[in-house]
Amino acid sequence: MNLKRQCLARKIEDCRKEMISLALDHSLIDEQVVSTSTRLDQLLNEYLMLKIDKQ
Repeated sequence: MNLKRQCLARKIEDCRKEMISLALDHSLIDEQVVSTSTRLDQLLNEYLMLKIDKQ
């Protein structure tokens, strides 16, 4: 796995953990939870695009 994908994978994992933590403390519709979920979606899309480009 190249360095950019490794860095992105780490960001995805950190964001996922943050979202889970926020969701346990707040409502699922809380702005912090939704914002973190949106950021996670963007990171996942970026990661998938890197994988597609690699093929």
